[in-house]
Amino acid sequence: MIRIFCKNVDRYIEIEGGSTLLDFASSLESELGFRPICARVNNKTEALAYKVYTPKLVEFQSHTEGSGPRVYTRSLCMLLYRAVAAMLPGTRLTIEHSIAHGYYCRLQGIDEVSDEIVSSLKSEMRRLVALDLPFEHSESLTSDAVGIFEREGLESTALLLRTARPLYTTYYTLDGLSDSYYGALAPSTGYVPVFDLHRYKQGFLLMPFDPANPAKAARPIRQEKMYGAFTEYLRFNRIVGVSTVGELNTYVNSRRAADLINVSEALHEKALAHISDDITRRYRDGGARIVLIAGPSSSGKTTTTKRLAIQLMTNLLKPQMISLDNYFVNRECTPRDADGEYDYESLYALDLEQFNNDFNRILAGEEVELPTYNFELGRRQYKGDRIKLEEGSILLIEGIHGLNPELTANIPEAMKYRVYVSALTTLSLDEHNWVPTTDNRLLRRIIRDHKYRGTSAEETIRRWPSVRRGEEKWIFPYQENADAMFNSSLLFELGVIKDYAEAVLRGVPSDVPEYAEAYRLRKFLSYFVPINQALIPSTSLLREFLGGSSFKY
Repeated sequence: MIRIFCKNVDRYIEIEGGSTLLDFASSLESELGFRPICARVNNKTEALAYKVYTPKLVEFQSHTEGSGPRVYTRSLCMLLYRAVAAMLPGTRLTIEHSIAHGYYCRLQGIDEVSDEIVSSLKSEMRRLVALDLPFEHSESLTSDAVGIFEREGLESTALLLRTARPLYTTYYTLDGLSDSYYGALAPSTGYVPVFDLHRYKQGFLLMPFDPANPAKAARPIRQEKMYGAFTEYLRFNRIVGVSTVGELNTYVNSRRAADLINVSEALHEKALAHISDDITRRYRDGGARIVLIAGPSSSGKTTTTKRLAIQLMTNLLKPQMISLDNYFVNRECTPRDADGEYDYESLYALDLEQFNNDFNRILAGEEVELPTYNFELGRRQYKGDRIKLEEGSILLIEGIHGLNPELTANIPEAMKYRVYVSALTTLSLDEHNWVPTTDNRLLRRIIRDHKYRGTSAEETIRRWPSVRRGEEKWIFPYQENADAMFNSSLLFELGVIKDYAEAVLRGVPSDVPEYAEAYRLRKFLSYFVPINQALIPSTSLLREFLGGSSFKY
């Protein structure tokens, strides 16, 4: 017998060696009060098929908490893959990215998905849920797994494994069909009954449960401009031949990383030049005196603003820059969220009175001393930085709340031009595993906070759920108001930040809850072949996080 400490019931329990977590959970059914979909074992997320042979710390999780939503979504993806194989044999499913509160899916070879196709897939998925078929968990030598995926036509998965070169690979089989995921799946199809499919553009959306009402599927929201930004970059990916991590690794292994870096940086420059030209046209027509540059945490707003300023100067304008971050209230005055954490994403984390006072004086032609926020001390300071508008000046205001109408409510609409910046990651691990934009931003933030703000990865990870809640409330509702969207992601960046991020993540101790996320991110990064950061130009947006930038921050 083995002694297990279960955090859910706060006591030690003896179980037989070799029991699965599912067996263990079943013995606690009356005490848990919920049906677990996964568990954290010694602060690492594991599938319920995990067998226990030694003493462990176990915390079961439902589909709505912790790692549960990711497990639920992955399981839905495999359920959908099985349904496509059954209803549309020979058709390849690709799950490209998250949008409109769902996941955008395409069927290769079908130009536009019909209502009939969506209805048939949904019916097949519901049939599989009713059968409660197991997601069979397996582990084998990677060479054997590659053979399985090649036989099933999952070439991008096989390429990923051949280039990442793990010794062993975990995969799942559903009703005779196998697939690979870099995280746990549910025990069976009966665990994922809540979902929906909606036609969307040329494909369709896979909708998981609504976080606000888990008994119902989420409903799509309108994100036309976001879809346009994703689509533009997906076309670029296909042109350069790098849509998946396996293809990126192939580029790196063939010593062509520099070529990919150069063309990706050129795409950024071209996009900023286009936005600059649009701003300049409006400026010369009598509008666009204020450019508001907004976006979520670690989207690269600061470097985007600086590079946009250079483009505006080439159009013979005189940009003047203000960062909203410098108007944070002193830390002790910051509002708190429902968990009692400082809510830095709240509009009211800014000293709106001081900002508007300075802003009005600037617009009146006065010279104004701007504050600087010391993130380590949590206080505003004044260091003699001054601003005064001149003939031909244009004001660039950068910060997460730039698109919030309340921030500049007294400014005529014609005078404002809004730019939304986000790292809309279009790279996928393979056809069924996308790279989440939130993971891209979290890794950037972990590096930046560690390097420049003296914050550990553990603390950044701990605060991230609060950051995400704040973004959903204060930032994302306004993104479609933008006049222009700038995708700050770079095809190569995760290969560049891999080594630095892994080193920082290894600093998260294994006896804290944040270890689960740190371990997941390290597992995710393990698929990337590292890229030498010396290849990155000093003007790259990525330098904002890694250091070595020619810009002053």
